[in-house]
Amino acid sequence: MRPKSQQITNLKMLLFGVFLAFFVLFMLRSSVSSSQESSSPTSQPGILNPMKEARETNCSLACTKIPRSLTQALIHYTTSTITPQQTLEEISVSAKILEEKTPCNFLVFGLGHDSLLWSALNHGGRTVFLEEDEAWIVQIKRRFPMLESHHVTYYSKVKESATLMEVGKGPECAAVNDPRFSMCQLAMKGLPNEVYEIEWDLIMVDAPTGYHEEAPGRMTAIYTAGMMARNKNDGETDVFVHDVDREVEDKFSKSFLCEGYMKKQVGKLRHFTIPSHRDDMDRPFCPE
Repeated sequence: MRPKSQQITNLKMLLFGVFLAFFVLFMLRSSVSSSQESSSPTSQPGILNPMKEARETNCSLACTKIPRSLTQALIHYTTSTITPQQTLEEISVSAKILEEKTPCNFLVFGLGHDSLLWSALNHGGRTVFLEEDEAWIVQIKRRFPMLESHHVTYYSKVKESATLMEVGKGPECAAVNDPRFSMCQLAMKGLPNEVYEIEWDLIMVDAPTGYHEEAPGRMTAIYTAGMMARNKNDGETDVFVHDVDREVEDKFSKSFLCEGYMKKQVGKLRHFTIPSHRDDMDRPFCPE
């Protein structure tokens, strides 16, 4: 097992490399966009295009600078002794998907030391965090006001997981619809309306606490993440579940995100790709 100091150094190197890659990608996109505008067939000599001129002026000022969100994240993670909850290898899995899909809609169950990282890696997209601890939300907002978070309440505890697993086997839990109107006891109904209405490209389940019998469990979060993915109008949703070394996360992710949809497991992180069930209402809840 490597010393903790070595793990922190490696993680910081990974974060620096990821941010650098995103900056290069940002610069390349800006260059391509500028080239396409300059070669546009609608541009005619002697005719001014106010919108194009404004874009070029703005780009000359902004396109050569690292976005503020990336700057803040880079400074924070290279100077902080507090590292994200996930390991270098686990972060790499989600970062790769974000690199392919950003800017996108990213929903995260949990607000933690890695939240600034996820928001920065989804530069230009929308990243929303759902957190159970109101005091923690206030503390994080004070430090990083740009992060979008909502307080949520979890009514089920880890000790109730066996009962809820049996509940989840009922036909009402296999019916694909908006979680707000689901008859399944596992469906979370108290989230802000926009959380249900946005079509999420990525969902990360890394909350609630879930580490002892009396703590809020992740049963409903995992089920709701899977239902949001199935209820999407079209396309696939990448769903990640952390801490799958624990019984609840292990069993509920396999049952309600489906082993047949699982792409890989790295460390304590599982990655599932769940297709929309809207285009085929006869599709089984889990692939056969």
